[in-house]
Amino acid sequence: MNAIVVEKIKKSSGIKKKPVVALSDISFEVKTGELFGFIGADGAGKTTLFRILTTLLIPDSGKVSIGGMDVVDDFKKIRKIIGYMPGKFSLYQDLTVEENIQFFATIFNTTLTENYHLVKDIYSHLENFKDRKAGALSGGMKQKLALCCALIHKPKILFLDEPTTGVDAVSRKEFWELLKSLQEKNITIVVSTPYMDEATLCDRVALIHQGLILQINEPQVITQNFGKPLWAFQSDNMYKLRLDLLSLNEVESCYPFGQYHHVTLNNPDNILEVESKIKSKNHELRYEKIPASIEDCFLSLMSERKIETPIPV
Repeated sequence: MNAIVVEKIKKSSGIKKKPVVALSDISFEVKTGELFGFIGADGAGKTTLFRILTTLLIPDSGKVSIGGMDVVDDFKKIRKIIGYMPGKFSLYQDLTVEENIQFFATIFNTTLTENYHLVKDIYSHLENFKDRKAGALSGGMKQKLALCCALIHKPKILFLDEPTTGVDAVSRKEFWELLKSLQEKNITIVVSTPYMDEATLCDRVALIHQGLILQINEPQVITQNFGKPLWAFQSDNMYKLRLDLLSLNEVESCYPFGQYHHVTLNNPDNILEVESKIKSKNHELRYEKIPASIEDCFLSLMSERKIETPIPV
């Protein structure tokens, strides 16, 4: 049985005369024991979706099943089998690490001792700071504490809304290692993130933008299905290079990616012609063929659906 089944849910917010569509006909399934990721920028609809999945919001239409139970009719039962870590740190800042964990354990009629085996890998990072107030912890330590509190009642399904946003790279790596260890305990994990590189750490991902799911698949399958040669271009004047590339009829797309522009052509055989034309504009040109990343696929899908595309920075 699937842990989560979502069928054509819609959700709008704002005033009736000018509603803002947060989710539009969203459908997906999450397998039991899977680490499933939602990848998208701020405003994509991830938080609204997570609030519906965790029984905090009711969809305008459609159906949601969590562990075989209806998210509206059985919300009290669902809350006993899920753990939720919201994007904003929401624990008690004036309580210590240990007091926060004990408080949430008490709510679910359990104790830290009873479920220590479930949180020990995470709590081991916090034990030396158990008497420190939560508000005085670093960003990475706050996230570990929030994860401990979300797990203390032994949930079957764990929802994590952008758990690594604003956390340093080392803490992000440690956090994902902890998620992998939790998955081995047969906990279904649903996580959202704006970081495209974290997509490869999930079993499957849903690319979501402006309330629409663009694609759902395994990360490697998404990149393998990019479907066209991708080129990385570089020159001594990157701003002018992008303008010159976009002025060519042979160029289908051109997006800045760090030190390079990622480029696709209307006809892959025209690469030498593009090279000649760009060099004629006095560029010290360097280019090479590269594999597509999740972000390349994301931007391509947005272009295919004629969704307004933000310029990556």
